[in-house]
Amino acid sequence: MDTTTMRKPAAPAPENWAWLAGSAALLSACGGGSETEPPAELLNTAQAQDRRQILGAPVTGEGSFSGGGAAAASTPPTPTATQLMDWAERVYGTYFPPHQADLNWDGYTYRYYASTQNYLGVKGGRVYILGPVSGGGLGDVGPLSDFGARVFASTAPYSDFDAARFLAQATLGYTETDIATLRATGYAAWLSTEMAKVPSSSNWDWLIGKGYDKGDRNLATGVDSQIWQRLMTAPDGLRQRMALALSEILVVGFDGVTGPWKQFQLAAWWDLLASNAFGNFRTLLEGVTLNAAMGRYLNTAGNQKENAATGRLPDENYAREVLQLFSIGLYELNLDGTNKLNAQGQPIETYTQDMVTQLARVFTGWNLDLPRGDTSPEFARKPMVLTESLHSTLAASFLGATVPAGTPGRTALTQALDVIAAHPNVGPFMAKQLIQRLVTSNPSPAYVARVATVFNNNGSGVRGDLGATLRALLLDDEARDPAKLSDPGWGKQREPMLRAIQWARSFKASSTSGNWDLGNTSDPSRSLGQSPLRSPSVFNYFRPGYVPAGTAVATAGLVAPEFQLTNETSVAGYLNALQTIVGNGHRDVKPNYVSELALASDASALLDRLNLLLCAGQLTAGTRTTIQNAVNSISASTDTGKANRVYAAVMLVMASLDYLIQK
Repeated sequence: MDTTTMRKPAAPAPENWAWLAGSAALLSACGGGSETEPPAELLNTAQAQDRRQILGAPVTGEGSFSGGGAAAASTPPTPTATQLMDWAERVYGTYFPPHQADLNWDGYTYRYYASTQNYLGVKGGRVYILGPVSGGGLGDVGPLSDFGARVFASTAPYSDFDAARFLAQATLGYTETDIATLRATGYAAWLSTEMAKVPSSSNWDWLIGKGYDKGDRNLATGVDSQIWQRLMTAPDGLRQRMALALSEILVVGFDGVTGPWKQFQLAAWWDLLASNAFGNFRTLLEGVTLNAAMGRYLNTAGNQKENAATGRLPDENYAREVLQLFSIGLYELNLDGTNKLNAQGQPIETYTQDMVTQLARVFTGWNLDLPRGDTSPEFARKPMVLTESLHSTLAASFLGATVPAGTPGRTALTQALDVIAAHPNVGPFMAKQLIQRLVTSNPSPAYVARVATVFNNNGSGVRGDLGATLRALLLDDEARDPAKLSDPGWGKQREPMLRAIQWARSFKASSTSGNWDLGNTSDPSRSLGQSPLRSPSVFNYFRPGYVPAGTAVATAGLVAPEFQLTNETSVAGYLNALQTIVGNGHRDVKPNYVSELALASDASALLDRLNLLLCAGQLTAGTRTTIQNAVNSISASTDTGKANRVYAAVMLVMASLDYLIQK
């Protein structure tokens, strides 16, 4: 029978499905959810035969879902035909759109997609496709049981490596206890438990407890300690990870904050982000707008209405950045984060300079809540207050809306923020950047669209639910898919400060002084090249669309934001800083290597542990062999030798590409 010729009734049956063994182009040829047609060579039956592993069974071997002998691995269940096809529609929606009901014919459970003329079906415990997706020939993709790891990847971790991979995306670092807890509860329950936790002790309270409010108000003592201690010790790891991501979208940096009590201004800023990490975006946006540190950073504090006599005009700094960087971006977006185009094929700007000029009027009349004679830092955690006489009464038209002339300042602010937060760009704008900060630099448009959809409506009619958005982001099929481990375009570089934080958490570091005195680690020549809350500008440490010129990343049309921090100087500086920190040489922050020292005589066992705690099982065989040989070259006959083995192993793992690129 010619398998490319089929009847097409209203609900077509794949008449006489042929069993063409080895034609495995199905989803394996789809390249992990690509939005383009499969390359012709992948649709060739002969060439497709050796590509079955791409989709059929998860790629095995070290660094993969089931590789490396992960401790306590379990076998995922075999999906039903319905579960398999539902999953395929989500992950490979280009080939199997839109959702279809199951059909049955001659022992097959199948679905037909008229828009693409593709069939997807299951019979006898095997999966098949037919249509353009398979090059016209019937594709036998393999046993249904082979798909369990991918179909159920977002439900529960089936190995310690899976759990570690999730925790690397969702937290600031993890221990073997964290892995065990996640495996015992599953992803959804773990997320619910984390989101229900009361926010950990605030940075503000930590500064007060240390007596920094009794010191010189013009010295920024404790400014770095207050954030390092929270990031390295707080028990609400998911909340702090989300706060860190938000701090790189809604940016306030030390150098741009003016006035006294800078440490308290930044502490209150972090507490605001952490408290609202799972809250509503509109609420957070107002808190950000009226925050004292932001007021000082982008000149809202003390911003006054126009004065024709002096030529004074409202400061436009915050009005511009709240649009460009904090909410909607420069160009109109589709739900999937791609640019909308005009008739000439060009991106459509979201706002004009005139809109910024008018919007700036809304942000006049606000200033710090600083009573005369009060020299305490209390103003830093109070929302700014309005002096109505300094607020512009002119109309403000922007984004298709108008705040009428004469509108009171508080009402004008509410109306303006309502308009901004309701803009259709906000969902995809926030979704894509949060995905980039937590999961991968280059999410597919479909992934962005799914997360943006939840931002727009959490399922209960609520827009801007950050907790629901985060849950959707972390549990998306694309985020959890073990096949992504072998995708060279997937993942992200770990930020330098995140490496230090993960090290501290994984090895249960403590502060000798109790002050977490790591200091400012921004110097790329001698330190990490990055330090929390010390972004050099409102544009963050790196741009979300950064492309390193002249690289394979650029050739592939990808972005690599964190690589904006990577150069010859920063690489050397990181390694030097790493040697000091990891080698127990830092003056204040010390790791607890008791568990590692117990394995020091067995380099293989030591690397098993580090592979799990640092790399989520992604240490490749070649890298592992190189490191193991180096560790074995150090004698383990003395306590000093054992310690040096641990230091060398930790440092070499954290210097490896397998660690630096998080997948």
